[in-house]
Amino acid sequence: MAELAAAQTTFAALKKAYAAGDSVKTASLLGTLKVAITAFPALPPTFAQTATAQDELLLARELLEYAVLFSVSQKDEAAVERNFNQLRPFYTDCAHMLPPSPQEYLVTGLNLLRLLVQNRIAEFHTELETLSPAALADKHIKHPVDLEQHLMEGAYNKIVKAQGALPAPDYAHFMSLLSATVRDEIAACMEKAYATLTLAAAAKLLNIPMAEMAAFVEKREWTLSAGGDTLVFREEAAAPSAKDIPSMQLINQTLLYAKELERIV
Repeated sequence: MAELAAAQTTFAALKKAYAAGDSVKTASLLGTLKVAITAFPALPPTFAQTATAQDELLLARELLEYAVLFSVSQKDEAAVERNFNQLRPFYTDCAHMLPPSPQEYLVTGLNLLRLLVQNRIAEFHTELETLSPAALADKHIKHPVDLEQHLMEGAYNKIVKAQGALPAPDYAHFMSLLSATVRDEIAACMEKAYATLTLAAAAKLLNIPMAEMAAFVEKREWTLSAGGDTLVFREEAAAPSAKDIPSMQLINQTLLYAKELERIV
């Protein structure tokens, strides 16, 4: 099939462009190939049993995997979702026709992490229900599952620390988004829990290098002490004193009660 051979040649060029970081050429070749594979009769939903059916399915599956990874690298969440939805039938309906993909767990894990970042928890759990025990045990899937558990527990520090232990470099973008959200949650808790807090202690709670604290303080519009080493979230309330007791009001009320009691008796 001439169309298949031409598509395979173009796909080889796409992989080289992607590996070289040439985003313009990669995007162009992705568009060309997505149009080209529409001519393959073996693809869902027709599943025509042609002589080259498996080769057509394998090429289309790998192409869409690259489309997901490229969308992640371009920080295009809408494209990630669109490409993964196109890829899903190759992992489900075509599973019995094709050998397992070495990138399936990586791509699936990225999609789970995207749902977590977008706070689409119901869809996150729906996706988990479709995965096999072997998939759930894989590090690429286990990573977003653990993150979701940390979120439910409110263990925000574990999420921030997880940014330094990614299962693959492709996870960096979504993890940075999740970490930023979590840091904002930690910061909001700090504002309620402390009247004052040293910068060093705040940096430790937020898991931020001291060099980056100035930018974070400015972003949150926090107030620094005169010495510049302590955050002041609210002024300490003065200890109550005798002056705070409304003595005249209490005397008047007591006299009123005595007068009413005398009248009753």
